[in-house]
Amino acid sequence: MKLTDKKRQSIIEAAIDEFREYGFHGAKTARIAKKASVSSRTLYNHFESKEALFHAISEIMVERNNPGAPVPYDPDRPLAGQLIAVLESYVSVITDDVALGLNRMVHAELLRDMERAQAFYAEFATHDYPVTVLIRDAMEAGALRKADPEFAAGQLLGTVKTFFFWPVYLLGKKPELEGVMEDCVGMFLKHYAAEDQPQG
Repeated sequence: MKLTDKKRQSIIEAAIDEFREYGFHGAKTARIAKKASVSSRTLYNHFESKEALFHAISEIMVERNNPGAPVPYDPDRPLAGQLIAVLESYVSVITDDVALGLNRMVHAELLRDMERAQAFYAEFATHDYPVTVLIRDAMEAGALRKADPEFAAGQLLGTVKTFFFWPVYLLGKKPELEGVMEDCVGMFLKHYAAEDQPQG
């Protein structure tokens, strides 16, 4: 890693600590620079403002919550298995310790600032997650009935996160939930089953 990249990473890590402790409005770039062991000028060379720094951290959070490249639908494999695989990958990513820390820091600030929260969700609502792409492809292939794939993905992710994300995020506990992912996918497939298509 180049020195300039190391400095940028140090600034981001220091900013995450600063925002977590003081919130956006209470955070000071001078303290961030000191924590990162860089000058204020160096900080502003990387991030033109505190707003730009928070935005960069928000983008990192979104990227970390995305488990990778889009997953295309494979008509030669059961859809249930494909959905379970991509959802298990998603849960693994969003319950990683670093991802949890970023989520808590960003969400805490969004709860304090409604205008910032609205801008954040308006910008990042268009991000395509692998499960959305998989559902969209399955609908286009006729394996699921036609519907809004983003809405359908939101329903499935909301159900899955109820069991696999929120207990970890809020309580720091990973519950033992054998068979629950299969149940979530089963309910989803029953609701979105295409006519004359076998479920799963």
